[in-house]
Amino acid sequence: MTREDEASRLPSLAYWLVMPAAGAGTRMQAGDQAVPKQYIALAGRSVMEHALDPFIADDDCEGIVVALQAQDRYFHALPVATHPKVFHTLGGGTRRESVLKGLQDVRQRVASRDAWVWVHDAARPCVRRADIDRLKAALSRHPAGALLAVRVNDTLKRANPTGVVEATVPRDGIWRALTPQAFRLDALTEALTHCPEATDEASAMEASGAFPLLVAGEADNMKITESADVAVALQILRGRSR
Repeated sequence: MTREDEASRLPSLAYWLVMPAAGAGTRMQAGDQAVPKQYIALAGRSVMEHALDPFIADDDCEGIVVALQAQDRYFHALPVATHPKVFHTLGGGTRRESVLKGLQDVRQRVASRDAWVWVHDAARPCVRRADIDRLKAALSRHPAGALLAVRVNDTLKRANPTGVVEATVPRDGIWRALTPQAFRLDALTEALTHCPEATDEASAMEASGAFPLLVAGEADNMKITESADVAVALQILRGRSR
């Protein structure tokens, strides 16, 4: 059975999406690309619009809250900003703070504190609908939550501060965390509130004693971080349109 066949047999699973987008993308601030990375043009649209597309198209996604920086000059010029499914709120100084702001906004819009809330990076424009559906299937059997991830196949090295190898690190059981990551509204809010060092939602949940499920996703669900990543993302998106 293909992933598409599997997805067509999935039960519905209602959720809200929070998209932290308050980062300035300082590593991208060079030359004519001096805009936050989520707003860089990619195949005629912004990176963020590509990241939002599969969730806007998903009937199970009841709404989307985008957390923006106070000085954002780009979001309201996007056509997607007026979509009836898309809302926005003021983000924070860190990704964690922006997600918390988004969760607080969602809490004002839903009746159940147990609602599923997914978090997806604004700089990940290549997530596949099939992977979204696989994440839904995982949530139906794993109430602690789940996240997309990719097994690490490369040999891992630990280096000292000067770049000299100190050891080869075993890669057995090691995964690279992606987004979306999906958890219950109140549980995730509490976990992030009490874990200021969290680098993603799953790490906050782990610190709270919950153990999310890793769902194998596609490696091309990349996060744009450096300027060179834009060309790679463009190639991925163009390859899907052929």
